[in-house]
Amino acid sequence: MTTITHTQALGKARELYEAEFGPIPADARVLAIHAPGRSEISGNHTDHEGGHVIAGALDVSVDGIAVANGTNTVRIADEGYPTFSVELDDLDVREDEVGTSASLVRGMAHEIAAHGGIPVGFDFAFVCTVPSGGGLSSSAAVEAAYGRAMEALWDAPAVDPVTLAQMSQRTENNYYGKPCGLMDQTAVCLGGLSFMDFENARPATEKLALTFEDYGYSLVLVKVGADHTDLTHEYAATPAEMQAVAAELGHTRLCETDPADFDAAVPALREKLGDRAVLRAIHYWYENDLVDKRWAALKDGDIDAFLAYTRQSGASSAMYLQNVSPSGVDVREQHAMLALGLAEHILNGRGAVRIHGGGFGGSIQCFVPVELTAEFCQRMDAWLGEGSCRTYAITEDGASATWL
Repeated sequence: MTTITHTQALGKARELYEAEFGPIPADARVLAIHAPGRSEISGNHTDHEGGHVIAGALDVSVDGIAVANGTNTVRIADEGYPTFSVELDDLDVREDEVGTSASLVRGMAHEIAAHGGIPVGFDFAFVCTVPSGGGLSSSAAVEAAYGRAMEALWDAPAVDPVTLAQMSQRTENNYYGKPCGLMDQTAVCLGGLSFMDFENARPATEKLALTFEDYGYSLVLVKVGADHTDLTHEYAATPAEMQAVAAELGHTRLCETDPADFDAAVPALREKLGDRAVLRAIHYWYENDLVDKRWAALKDGDIDAFLAYTRQSGASSAMYLQNVSPSGVDVREQHAMLALGLAEHILNGRGAVRIHGGGFGGSIQCFVPVELTAEFCQRMDAWLGEGSCRTYAITEDGASATWL
């Protein structure tokens, strides 16, 4: 798969801008916006329970050009999609916009205005190299891009990365209607490889400069051929069931509960909530511990331990969290499970594979020996379709806006 540079992306965005909105006036201030995609390296469905996560910003991104237009309207041109507009006179949630791109504009406008920005209209054209529906958080990248554009164009007080992430999460929860956790947005806004602790309302974070290739492995993500954007109900059931267990134990999230209380309540929990909710709670504690072990391994430079723990994580997601195949799926169509099986078949005990992000579709994550990477991608593409498999690099650049 061909990778375009940041400069090339901005050039394409400028071309799109002028095609949709006309030439940029010579005296106009032009703002360049960048927001990366992300990969969840460790911590599958732990963030919404106040747990721990490792995530990395990737070398795919939203890159765009924004210029104030002197009106009360935001116009958005997204390469490959129809241009749309949002009026800024009413920034409340609109039910007719739930699940649409317009909801993200309105939600971020509400957040930046509440932070002290003065809403004014602007035109924004961007290109997105983050694969849509592939589990790399294109929506979080778009939210962060809107936020950084509005922060600069509306003379808002500076927004730190974690606060911008919280704004983006509220937008996705309240305006778009998806009950996501905070991990996606935090990774996009921070950039780099980060450890995140979500126990408190404002997550604690720590960064580590690391390149997997330096340890002999490529970070490879494989699109499984099943878009997860239409599986919001499956995604939403995961935190709902975990939090139902927490509620039975007298708390809101699993991080607040005592595992000993859970052990004592298992029979009652099974009877009231069913086995899957109990299994998902077991996954939370198991996976959260594995996050800590993997972060320690990375800090120690122990790639073998990291990979061993990653394999354990993948097994937990499949067996306990059960977010590999949607419920009620036709047994002949298990896209993510098939991709995992094929990847394991090629690796034959080397590296590690696991479901990636929300699961149920999207992509799987593979740590592949560098010398095997070309063959691995060629064989996976032959099975799943050209362009399904590609390597990614961790990038230090988080969401940003720069005057040109």
